[in-house]
Amino acid sequence: MGLLVTLIGDMVGSRDLPDRAGVQRRLAAVLDEVTGLLDPAQRLETTVGDEFQGAFDDVGTATLAALMVRLALLPEVDVRCGLGEGEVVVHDPTSTPLLQDGPGWWAARAALEELARPRRSAARTWFEGPDPGAAARVNAFLLARDALVDRLGERGLRLLAASLRGSTQADIAAAEGISRSAVSQQFSRGVGAVRDAQALLSPPRGDGEDDT
Repeated sequence: MGLLVTLIGDMVGSRDLPDRAGVQRRLAAVLDEVTGLLDPAQRLETTVGDEFQGAFDDVGTATLAALMVRLALLPEVDVRCGLGEGEVVVHDPTSTPLLQDGPGWWAARAALEELARPRRSAARTWFEGPDPGAAARVNAFLLARDALVDRLGERGLRLLAASLRGSTQADIAAAEGISRSAVSQQFSRGVGAVRDAQALLSPPRGDGEDDT
């Protein structure tokens, strides 16, 4: 399929979840939703165990997908995602999930394995690519972005998820049943910083006319 950014993810601490079947169904629904929003080169789908995969045409959209999946599942369930850039070979395009390998797929697998190392225990997204300098810059962004997400409360997580889907602050205030001022305060406490940081790699989905 050529040069892609592959995403391989898994759920953190899934063996300890009391309702693993229910969480798997929820994950599948989230992956379908994000696939519909971002139109990936390969749809996001569950694979084996607690893993899932997909592929994108660019790094920005892949990092956005990882964040959107994470936000949709937090705070009950957390996920980590390895991203890898490179050529991908699909052995059977009719299989579900897709059977594939190639440098891009294995780079994503290596990135996910990096997140399993003790020194990366707090990290949730990692990128491996052919250019070490570019990969280092992407990972610096991802570490800062995910650390900001970790500081958000439940409402902040919902507001960020809505913002990344294109909702304006007025939309969010109406959906949450709170004032525009309350939404603005949440944005100033970290939601806006994460949204703006993500926009450096992937354009925002809404017009954002009132997202100050």
